[in-house]
Amino acid sequence: MTTSDQTLGEQLFVRNALEATIRIGVVLLLATWCLQIVFPFIVPVLWGIIIATAVYPIYLRMQHALGERRGLAAALFTLLTLALLIVPSVMLVGSMVESAQAIADGLREGSLAIPPPPDGVATWPFIGEKLHSAWALASTNLEAALAEMRPQVKAVGNWLLSTAANAGSGMVQSIFALIIAGVFLAKAEVSHQLARTIAVRLSGQAGEEFADLARATVRSVAQGVVGIAVIQSLLAGIGLLAIGMPAAGLWALLVLILAVVQLPPFLVLGPIIVYVFSYADTLPAIIFTVWSLFVSVSDGILKPMLLGRGVSVPMLVILIGAIGGMLLYGIIGLFVGAVVLALGYKLFMAWLHQDVETALQQGSADASPAS
Repeated sequence: MTTSDQTLGEQLFVRNALEATIRIGVVLLLATWCLQIVFPFIVPVLWGIIIATAVYPIYLRMQHALGERRGLAAALFTLLTLALLIVPSVMLVGSMVESAQAIADGLREGSLAIPPPPDGVATWPFIGEKLHSAWALASTNLEAALAEMRPQVKAVGNWLLSTAANAGSGMVQSIFALIIAGVFLAKAEVSHQLARTIAVRLSGQAGEEFADLARATVRSVAQGVVGIAVIQSLLAGIGLLAIGMPAAGLWALLVLILAVVQLPPFLVLGPIIVYVFSYADTLPAIIFTVWSLFVSVSDGILKPMLLGRGVSVPMLVILIGAIGGMLLYGIIGLFVGAVVLALGYKLFMAWLHQDVETALQQGSADASPAS
């Protein structure tokens, strides 16, 4: 090769490399720009996909009942779910406002009465004496008790304001997510085919299996985590209403939140049990205690029946993925974490078994000449 040919080849290589770099840069710039534009819609779209996937069997029954009219079924589903979201939220906000107004009026008029603590509270380990002392002070001089706890009351107030602001933002996102879910349901076949096409494009022949696994995992988490949390909150609300607990809806909502994040509802119901014993008769208080204990342990009965059903992945993998994902990404991480860990588990097991089969085949091939 002459010097001129070598120089020409180098120039051609540099030109091609420069052109490829520019093209890649333009593609990356366009992709980044697109992501920035759609970023505000990512969370509602993800929630829409999750909701549509979770409720699709119910939507099919609704569609069949309406004479296979997909658009009407999707519209009816969207309106019903919006009503189920908005109406209880408005009622809850109204109940909280009324409770806050009643507490404020009681503080202003000096008519807010707190019953004295039971004597048994002082015998509780670690916190008994301090809790009994603070409770007794609040029952005799509420203003002095609030003055002593001013920093804690201020911190709780700031937390409540922040929670209320986040709840408002979450409500708007939930409305958008339900509308998007309705659109996905109306175009269910197109959406399903698009998801399978993307999965096959990314994972080859195993793409369809992974797409089916992701769908089954989302439904499993919806049933085994969110569904159980809803059941526990409803059962807790029934008990709270039966015992005449003020702001029963608020306490049931707290039970729902704890159950979703996989914490025992007894963290809410335990203090309420103590309060119930301070004003209710012994027999109703005991019945409420037994009911609250049943609500707290009911997830141990329901999880094996609902979580992991229809998924070719162990229940423990789904549960760990849901909890870990929620710790990283919030409520939406319940589903994202479970799906990601389930897919990772399937990939790891496929790799592990493939290596074992390869080794066994190699061992059989090496042993054949000796026989």
